[in-house]
Amino acid sequence: MTGPESEGLQLRRAVCPGSFDPITNGHLDIIARASKLYDVVHVVVMINQSKQGLFTVDERIELIREVTAEYGNVEVEAYHGLLVDYCKERDIPAIVKGLRAVSDFDYELQMAQMNNGLSGVETLFVPTSPTYSFLSSSLVKEVAAWGGDVSHLVPPAVLSALTERLPKK
Repeated sequence: MTGPESEGLQLRRAVCPGSFDPITNGHLDIIARASKLYDVVHVVVMINQSKQGLFTVDERIELIREVTAEYGNVEVEAYHGLLVDYCKERDIPAIVKGLRAVSDFDYELQMAQMNNGLSGVETLFVPTSPTYSFLSSSLVKEVAAWGGDVSHLVPPAVLSALTERLPKK
């Protein structure tokens, strides 16, 4: 083995959580930026049993793996439970979250403070690129379901999956 771990150095690791149903260019922007700052970025599809997604968890994982492969330091998996437990189990000290608007901040700040209080895990907020400040998976699904063009909002693999999944209008 070569690299930082073989020399006794600890890798800098962070997690980017979300439902990613589906992953959008806004998500990718945050993941790409995190991948430049950390040695390993864990992209975690958080499982919410009470929500029925358009894509299965396995489909989301596969799409995320496909569209993040070029970064080379992204690991993707699903998790059911508290994000801080995921972090503790894997010794990950940081959560990276994108903020789209001021309205995101209040909720995200409360979550960050709760997570830090529960486990000591830090949350780093990355302002979303203005290009994607309005973007959400829900909005993408709604526009795509009505036949709107979302090709500039999602990676090509996701666009293809959306086209196959949604009925033609």
